[in-house]
Amino acid sequence: MALVACLAEVLKRERVPYLTLRHPPAFTAPELSAVAHIPGRRSAKVVICIADSQPVQAVLPAHYSVDLEALRRLTGSESLRLAREAEIASLYPEFEVGAMPPFGMMYGHRVFVERCFVGEPELVFNAGTHTDSLCMHYGDFADIVRPTVGTFGVAPGKRRVEYQS
Repeated sequence: MALVACLAEVLKRERVPYLTLRHPPAFTAPELSAVAHIPGRRSAKVVICIADSQPVQAVLPAHYSVDLEALRRLTGSESLRLAREAEIASLYPEFEVGAMPPFGMMYGHRVFVERCFVGEPELVFNAGTHTDSLCMHYGDFADIVRPTVGTFGVAPGKRRVEYQS
């Protein structure tokens, strides 16, 4: 498929090893974890947000939710909201909506990664469709994308603790 080839071209140019995974359709990150038999802590979802009218990608484990206020502070923005489906479709027309890979830098979009991924041996994420994924070492991903790392994800059953200064 052309899109995976486009991503593969970036990875090849950067001399980064990766695996492509073809799997039954998965429309959410937890579904991807289940059909590809990948632990949730290694399965990454990409949440598209709008920070002061600029798109950003938030990358976090499949089973986490985004703490929008923590992400807003990390982005240094006045405002931050989730992007609407129509906005996502126009930002990334070559990807299936909800299957964007975390390579926002290809579009000039900042990428933010949840701190818990740092040091993980591998990261699996959508490769532009709901049936194709890429698997690569987190360190290689970070070398290519140069994301901002921070804490903005909330694990299931956990509450974000607010710190007062």
